[in-house]
Amino acid sequence: MRRRTVYFVSDQTGVTSETVGHSVLAQFQGLEVREVTMPFISNVEKAHEAVRRINRTAEEEGARPIVFSTLVEDELRGIVMKCNALFLDCFAGLVLPLERELERRSSHRTGRSHPVADAVYTLRMDAINYALTNDDGAGGDYGRADVVLVGVSRSGKTPTCLYMALQYGVFAANYPLTDDELEAGVLPRRLEAHRKKLHALTLTPERLRQIREERRPQSRYSSPQQIQYELRAAEAIFARYGIAVLDTTESSIEEIASRILNVAGVERRLRP
Repeated sequence: MRRRTVYFVSDQTGVTSETVGHSVLAQFQGLEVREVTMPFISNVEKAHEAVRRINRTAEEEGARPIVFSTLVEDELRGIVMKCNALFLDCFAGLVLPLERELERRSSHRTGRSHPVADAVYTLRMDAINYALTNDDGAGGDYGRADVVLVGVSRSGKTPTCLYMALQYGVFAANYPLTDDELEAGVLPRRLEAHRKKLHALTLTPERLRQIREERRPQSRYSSPQQIQYELRAAEAIFARYGIAVLDTTESSIEEIASRILNVAGVERRLRP
C-alpha cells in the first residue's frame, strides 16, 4: 500500500486533532503515513495557505492526503474542507447533536476555552515538570508521586511518565534499576517507603535488545547476555516485593499509561 500523507489541521495547537487521528489510524495495521501538523489556522489567509499546501501534496504524491480537522469556525472550516483530500471533521459529529440536545447554538468561534483552562494548564505544567525533575532516579520526591515506575533501562518508563503528565495531569516518577541493585536483589531504600506506588515495566529480551541496539550498537549494554540477566534479576525483585508487572512489548504508550492508572486506581485529573 502506498504511503499516505496525513494532515492534522487546527485553529489551536493541534493536540486534539493529533490524538483523534492517531487513535483512528491505529486501527489500520501496516499503514505507512507521513504526518504533518498545521496548528493555529486562525484566519482566512492561513486557511487558504493550508489548502494550497494540501493540494500541492495531492498533486506531487498522486494520492489524496487525509485531513483530520478540529477547526471550529464555520468560515475557516468551509475553506479547508474544499481541499483535494479526505476531509475528516473531528467536531461536526459532536457539536451538531449537542446543539439539538441543548437547544442552543454553539459559538463556532476560534480559540474559545472553558473558564478552567488556566487551572488545567497550570496542573499540566506542574505534572510535566515533576516528571522531568524525577526522571531516571533523579529528584527523589516520591511522596508527591501518584505512581512510580521501575524497571531496567529502556523499558519505557520515561515516555510513559511524560505521557501521563501531559495527558492526565498525573504526577509520575520513574527509577531505573542499577547493576548494584539487580545484583543485590533489593529495592533501593528510598523506594521502600513508597512500595504501594510502584509499578514495574518489562518486555521481551528480543524487543529490549532491538531498542538498546539503536542506542548503543554492539555494546555490552545491548548484548543478549546482559539483557537476559537484567530482566531475570529485575523480575526476581518484582516478585520478592509483590510489585505489579506490565509487559510493554506489544503495547503503545497510551495503552501502558491507561493500564497502569487503572491498576493503581489513580484519578485522571485531565482528559486528553
